[in-house]
Amino acid sequence: MSFTDEYRFKAEAGKGGDGVVRWRREKFKPWGGPNGGNGGKGGDLVVEAVRDIMMLNRISHKDHYHAQDGEPGGSNSMTGADGDDLTVLLPIGSVVTNKVTGAVFELLHEGERVTILKGGVGGKGNEHFKSSTNVAPDEATLGTDGEAANFTVELRLIADIGLVGLPNAGKTSLLNALTNAGAKVADYPFTTLDPNLGVYHNYIIADIPGLIEGASEGKGLGDKFLRHISRTTFILHCISVERDTMLNDYNTIRRELESHPEILNKDEYIVCTKSDTLDKDTLEERIASFARESNVPILATVTVLDDNSIKDFGDTLSRALAARKMSIESGV
Repeated sequence: MSFTDEYRFKAEAGKGGDGVVRWRREKFKPWGGPNGGNGGKGGDLVVEAVRDIMMLNRISHKDHYHAQDGEPGGSNSMTGADGDDLTVLLPIGSVVTNKVTGAVFELLHEGERVTILKGGVGGKGNEHFKSSTNVAPDEATLGTDGEAANFTVELRLIADIGLVGLPNAGKTSLLNALTNAGAKVADYPFTTLDPNLGVYHNYIIADIPGLIEGASEGKGLGDKFLRHISRTTFILHCISVERDTMLNDYNTIRRELESHPEILNKDEYIVCTKSDTLDKDTLEERIASFARESNVPILATVTVLDDNSIKDFGDTLSRALAARKMSIESGV
């Protein structure tokens, strides 16, 4: 299923409530002083980041939003109720542009909220205008209109995991094994290639290798998809243990990535794949040799033919993502 990565909408914040003219009515004081209340503030228009890459699909049918207006003031100096803010949910990685002012807002973290339009100010009731020289003001002001604008949203996915490796490294099988249990998988419409995006327990996996294979021959990544993978949290580099050239395979991919430092400089973990193809002693020797030569952390050894192996790998992956998320939030 294709996903939407661009969205346009018109929005208006709420209008401020009107101030009112009212007079105090008390026993034995039929003509009391002014007590008209102020109007309430109009609701703001807010965008909030959620971990759902399909969110733009869900709201693409809606092209207009209006926050609630403030209530008018009341008697007895009562201020009108403020209008409720209206929140529009957008995927993490959304870039929101106000087409009127040119202001740009980026949603980079789950739960992040940004006010993109301010509600109008409530009008003043006649009590506000009372003074020593004007003890019975017969005036009030109207609430002001809320801000309004047209917006565009461009989704720049913040992939939690970028999957890289040679064509024979088992990366596609690994992606499928992780995301086939009712998970959301989308084919991104691309000019010549169809990279895959998988979602594992709400973590986005971008299958980068389908794009970088042959990059040195001029195929390249393509700017449109590159914007989605450039903010990948970390790289999972899949290397098949069945080959006795593991270090060469690793260096081949690293050379392909050299022209894309936005990916090359990400934190990287090794996943040794196809562990079912070797006996235990050979497997351990080959992995140990690679670890010494590459000096890159090995996250896991896995085979897609064993459900327990996939489950263990998924658990390890989730812990690594959680740890990385904590380090990002703490500024490490």
